[in-house]
Amino acid sequence: MIVLLMLFNTYVFQVGLVAILLERFRALLMLSTLYLTFSIILHSWLMNLRWLNTNTFIWTDGVQVLFVFHRTVSVLYYYFYKRTSECLGDPRLYEDSPWLQEVFAQVRQ
Repeated sequence: MIVLLMLFNTYVFQVGLVAILLERFRALLMLSTLYLTFSIILHSWLMNLRWLNTNTFIWTDGVQVLFVFHRTVSVLYYYFYKRTSECLGDPRLYEDSPWLQEVFAQVRQ
């Protein structure tokens, strides 16, 4: 949510060049949805396994595989989140610049 709020706050978004922002930050948006999906599935599965029998530790092979995928995606997610935060600090995204005028001219043609 924070990244989306930061994207909505840029001048590029306010001008209407949303496609440029989506293209530039596509990796983070895809990894965010993948990480959220893996998190929901993993935690739902663990809660479902432990719901009826809370005194024993249940850890199946499927849960372990999903756990490894979840942790791998989490590393990539945090890396891209940090990289996106640094990229959103670029002042060219918050003011009119020659780069933005060139892109706007290309879109209009």
